[in-house]
Amino acid sequence: MAKEKKFVTWDGNTCAGHVAYMFSEVAAIYPITPSSPMAEHVDEWAAQGRKNLFGDTVLVQEMQSEAGAAGAVHGSLQAGALTSTFTASQGLLLMIPNMYKIAGELLPSVFHVSARTVATHSLCIFGDHSDVMACRQTGFAMLAEGSVQEVMDLSAVAHLASIESRVPFINFFDGFRTSHEYQKVELIEDDDVRDLVDMKAVAEFRQRALTPERPMAKGMAENPETFFAHRESCNRYYDAVPAIVEKYMAAISERTGRKYDLFTYYGAEDAENIIILMGSATEAAREAIDHANANGKKYGMISVHLYRPFSVKHLLKAVPANCKRIAVLDRTKEPGSNGEPLLLDVKDAFYGIQNAPLIVGGRYGLGSADVTPTMILGVFENLELPQPKDHFTVGIVDDLTFTSLPKKEEMALGGKGIFEAKFFGLGADGTVGANKNSVKIIGDNTTKYCQAYFSYDSKKSGGFTCSHLRFGDTPIRSTYQIKTPNFVACHVQAYLRMYDVIRGLQPGGQFLLNTIFEGEELVNFIPNNLKKYFAEKNITVYYINATKIAQEIGLGNRTNTILQSAFFRITEVIPVELAVEQMKKAIVKSYGKKGEDVVNMNFAAVDRGGEYKTLAVDPAWANLPADEAPLYDEPEFITNLVRPINAQNGDLLPVSAYKGIEDGAWQQGTSAFEKRGVAGFVPTWNSENCIQCNKCAFVCPHAAIRPIVMTDEELAGYQGESIEMKAPATMKGMHFVIAVDEKDCLGCGNCADVCPGNPKKGVALTMKAYDDSSDEAIKNASDWKYFMEKVTSKQHLVDIKQSPKNSQFAQPLFEFSGACSGCGETPYVKLISQLFGDRQMVANATGCSSIYSGSIPSTPYTKNAEGNGPAWANSLFEDFCEFGLGMVLATKKMKARINALLTEAIASEQTPAEFKAAAEKWIEVQNDAEGSKAAAAELKPMIAAGAEAGCSLCQQLKELDHYLVKRSQWIIGGDGASYDIGYGGLDHVIGSGEDVNVFVLDTEVYSNTGGQASKATPIGAIAQFAANGKRVGKKDLGLMQATYGNVYVAQVAMGADQAQCLKALREAEAWNGPSLVIAYAPCINHGLKAKGGMGKSQAEEAKAVECGYWHLWRYNPALGDEGKNPFQLDSKEPDWDKFQDFLEGEVRFLSLKKAAPQEAQELYDACKEAAQRRYKSYIRKSQEDWSL
Repeated sequence: MAKEKKFVTWDGNTCAGHVAYMFSEVAAIYPITPSSPMAEHVDEWAAQGRKNLFGDTVLVQEMQSEAGAAGAVHGSLQAGALTSTFTASQGLLLMIPNMYKIAGELLPSVFHVSARTVATHSLCIFGDHSDVMACRQTGFAMLAEGSVQEVMDLSAVAHLASIESRVPFINFFDGFRTSHEYQKVELIEDDDVRDLVDMKAVAEFRQRALTPERPMAKGMAENPETFFAHRESCNRYYDAVPAIVEKYMAAISERTGRKYDLFTYYGAEDAENIIILMGSATEAAREAIDHANANGKKYGMISVHLYRPFSVKHLLKAVPANCKRIAVLDRTKEPGSNGEPLLLDVKDAFYGIQNAPLIVGGRYGLGSADVTPTMILGVFENLELPQPKDHFTVGIVDDLTFTSLPKKEEMALGGKGIFEAKFFGLGADGTVGANKNSVKIIGDNTTKYCQAYFSYDSKKSGGFTCSHLRFGDTPIRSTYQIKTPNFVACHVQAYLRMYDVIRGLQPGGQFLLNTIFEGEELVNFIPNNLKKYFAEKNITVYYINATKIAQEIGLGNRTNTILQSAFFRITEVIPVELAVEQMKKAIVKSYGKKGEDVVNMNFAAVDRGGEYKTLAVDPAWANLPADEAPLYDEPEFITNLVRPINAQNGDLLPVSAYKGIEDGAWQQGTSAFEKRGVAGFVPTWNSENCIQCNKCAFVCPHAAIRPIVMTDEELAGYQGESIEMKAPATMKGMHFVIAVDEKDCLGCGNCADVCPGNPKKGVALTMKAYDDSSDEAIKNASDWKYFMEKVTSKQHLVDIKQSPKNSQFAQPLFEFSGACSGCGETPYVKLISQLFGDRQMVANATGCSSIYSGSIPSTPYTKNAEGNGPAWANSLFEDFCEFGLGMVLATKKMKARINALLTEAIASEQTPAEFKAAAEKWIEVQNDAEGSKAAAAELKPMIAAGAEAGCSLCQQLKELDHYLVKRSQWIIGGDGASYDIGYGGLDHVIGSGEDVNVFVLDTEVYSNTGGQASKATPIGAIAQFAANGKRVGKKDLGLMQATYGNVYVAQVAMGADQAQCLKALREAEAWNGPSLVIAYAPCINHGLKAKGGMGKSQAEEAKAVECGYWHLWRYNPALGDEGKNPFQLDSKEPDWDKFQDFLEGEVRFLSLKKAAPQEAQELYDACKEAAQRRYKSYIRKSQEDWSL
C-alpha cells in the first residue's frame, strides 16, 4: 500500500532545517539573516527531544562568529560526528578558510546557505548568488534549489551524496525569495530516506575520526616537492560526485514523483532558444515558457541543480538537439570579468563543439530584485534578435552603459484560478505574523495550495511591510511579488497617501481599509485617484476601525488578529467557521506562553473581526479629477531619489539616478523629509503643568519631541501656547514650548511615561489619538515647520554637557530613525549626537544600530546650521572596532602632516606674524575640543587666503583643514558585535591606547537577526539558541576591560539615572585614551509585559537598576592618577525582593515557566545569584585603597 502523502505549510528555511536535523549529530551555528531560522528550528527541535536518523538529538552550539562556527564544524567532523551549519553572505565568506580545509580533508558535511547578497557599495540583506559564487573554488560541491519543495526534496540529496562521496556540500537556495517563502509542500520524513543512507560510509567516516586509540596526525605542513601531487590525489572523489548525486536524485524522484536531474530541462522538446539558470527564477521561467509555448513559441529552460562539480556531460545531454541559441542568466555580478560564473562554465562546456549554439549571458535579480515571467519573456525575445545583446541586465533600466533589455508591460501569468491577496502593514503591528498564520490555516486544513511572501523596507518595527498571499487548487510557481491582486488590505490609513496600494487590483476586486473614519469623513479622506479607481474597476470597498477595537480589547496597536479575521470573513477563501476555529488554535499555539490574558484578548479580536462595514462606491467617482500633486520645497536629491524610494517605487529608478554616488555615499538628514504620520497616538502638551525639565526630549527614541526656546521676535511668528523661561539665567525671559513632531512620532509614549509634571496639577504630557488630516494635526505640523526653519538653536547660551535638562537644548543630530517604537537604543545615540555631533566620526557595527542609522534612502544623522554633523560609516559586523581605529589612524596621520606644515610655516620668514600666532595656538590646543574649534576658526580663513594667493604650503593645508577641529571618534555596536563576533577587535582597539570611544548598546540578544542569545544574555533568559533558557551567565565586559587600567569604562541606564548617563558620556569623551560605555537597552525581543510595552522601556531600565538586575558604575583612570579609587559605584543598594518580579515582567524570562517548568525557579535563582555576586564584586571594587 502506497504511503499517504503528508503536506505541511513551511518556508524554505524550515524545510532545510528539517532535513539537516535528520542527518546531523552536531550543528555549530552563528546567526545571520536570512539563514538564522534554520539553526533556530534545529535548536528548538533538539530542545523538544526530536530524534535524528541515528536515534539521537542534535547537539547545537552557538559560536561567536561564522569563522568560529566553521572551525567548530571542522573540529567536530575530525572527531567523528556528522556536522552541519547554516549561513549566508559575509558569514559564508568568513567560513571560506575552513571550507578549504574541510574539503581538502574530505570530510562529509553540508553547509545550508540561504544565498544572500555580499555587501559592496552598501549592505543588502536580500538574496542573490554573490556569496555562494565566492565559494566555488573551495572544493565544496554545490547543489541549488529553486523552490520550497525542491529544498525539501534535494537537501536530503546533499547529505546523502556527501556521506557517500566524502565531498562536503553547499546546499543553497535564494535568500528570502525561497528561504522565507511559505508554500504547501509534501513532507519528506525520516523513513522516506533512512534506507538511502550509506551506513558503510558513515562507519568509515567514524573510523577515520581522530582518537588516541588510533592516533593520526592531520593538518600537516607540506613542502613544494610533494604538495602539488598530493593535492591532485583527490580528483577521483570529485569525478565520482555527479554519478552519486544523480543516483540519489533518481531515488528521491522515484519516491516523490517529482523528476530531478543534475540539469533539469523544461519546455519544448525541439526548442531552438533556451535559457540556463539556477535558483528561484526557474519557477518564474516555467510560467513564461508555458505561456509562450501555448502561443506558438518553442522555448525551453535548463535548471541547474549540481553546479559543482560542473558535469559537462550532463549539461550537454540536457540541451535539446535543435538548440541554436542559449541565454545564460547569473544572479551575481563580477566586475571586470568577461562574464559571470555560470555563463563562463556553459561557454566552456560548448568550447570546441561543432555547430555549437550562440551563447549570450546576462545578470538578473541582484539583491532580490523581482524577476517576473514577463522579464523572462524579454530574455527570449532578445535571443530571437538577429544579433542578441550579450552581457545584458534584466529588470532594470541602464541608461548609462545600456546593458538592460527593453522593459515589457507586466502580464498576469501565474496560472488560472489563483487567488492573490496583498496586505500593507506597519512593522510590529502583527500583519506579517497574522498572514503566516493565515496561509498555514489554509494550507493545513484544506486541499488548496498556498504561498506567502513578505517584503519590507529597512526600518525596524514601525516600517513598511507588504504581505503577498496566493491560494489555488494547483501548485503555485509564482516566485515574484503579486502584481495583480484580487484583494488588497491596507492596515495603515496613512498609506493611502504614501503608496500606490491599489496598483494592479483586478476589476471586481475587494479592498479593506483599517481607518478611524466613517461616512462622509472617510469619503473625504480617501484620495480622488483611489475613488476613481474603485468606481472604474467595480471594486468592493470595506472598512473597519481595528485601531479602536484593539484599544478596547487591550491589544494596544496590535490590529493583526482583527484584520485577519475580517479577511477570512470578507473573502471566504475557506469556510468562516473553519477559519475562526483555526485562528483560535493558532492563537493558543502562538501566545499560550504569554499568558491566558493575551490568549483571551486575541480570541476577542477574532470575534470582533466581523465589525467591518461596506463603503458605498459612487459611480460618479469615475469622473473625479486627479489629485493635485503635492509641492515640496526640498533639494533635488530628495525629490529625485529619496521620495521615489520611500514610495516603494525604487525599482522604477534608472541606473543614471545613481550617477555620482556609485560608491554608495548618501546625503545626511534625509529622514526629516519622510513625515509618515503613522502613529496611532501622539503626546499632547499641557503648558500649565510643565516644569521645563526636558525629560521627555531626553528619552524620545526618535527626537520627535523637543524643547523650543524663542526670543520675542521669534514668538511673534508663532500662534500657540508658550510659557516664560525661568532658568537657566541666560535664557530667562525667553519663551518655552514643548514641540511635538507628530508626523515623525511613532507613538511609543515614553515621553508621557517619564513626565513628572507639576506635583500639584498633574503631568504635562498625555497621549491622544492621532488624526493626520485633522485641523489640529495640520496646525501642529505647521508649527513644527516654523520651529525648525525660523527658530534658532539656543544651545550656545548654556553648557549642554552640564545637565540632562541643558543637553536637550542642543539640536539632535540624529533624528527620525527607522528604529522600533520605544527603542531603548536610540535615545543614547541621539544624546551622543547632541553632545559631540558637530565633530563626531562614527564607525558602526552591522546590526540594529546600522540599519536604523543608515538604510537607503533614510539617513537620520543630520547637520547643524553650520553644515557640520556626524560622519557615519558601516563596514562589517565583525570589524567595527578595527574600522573605527582605522579612522583614528588616518586622522592622526593627517594631523601630523598639518603639524609639520605649520611648523614649516612658523619657521619661514615669509609667513605673516598673525598666521604664525594662529598656527602656534592651534598646535598648542589641537587635542582640546573647544580650543581646537576656536583655533581652527581663526586659522582656516588665513589658510584659504594663502591658498588663493598661490602659496603651495597653504594649498596643502587647505586640503587638510577639515582635520583641524579635534574629532570625537565613536565606535558603536550592539552586544552581539561587542561581546561575540567583534570582541577580539574591541579588545585590541581598546588595548591600543588610542583616543576612541566604544559605545555598546546592550540589549542582551542579537536584536537585528531575531533575538538570538549572545554572551550578554543572562542566565535563565529564553532566546533563540537558548530555547530552554540560557544556562551560562553573562560576561562582565566592562570589568574585563577595566583591568587594562588606562581605559575609561562605564555602565549606564538612562531610564534609571539620566544624570549618571550624561556624566559617563562626558567623562568618556574627555578622557584622552580609550573608553567603553555599556548602555542597557530594552528591546522589543524582551517582550515587556507592562501595559504599553515598549512605551515603558525607560521605566524598565529604572526597574532593572532598582532590583539589582543592572548596575550603574564608572571606572575613571583620571582618578587613579590622583591617587583616588577610579571605580565609582553609582547604583544604590538594590531591592532584591523585586528581582523576580522584574524577571516575570518580561516574556523572555516568564516563558521559561512553560519551556522548562521544572527548572524555571532554579534558573531564576541562578540569575539573581549572578547579579548579587556581580554587585558584591562592585562593592569590593569601590572599597579599594588607591592612595599612593
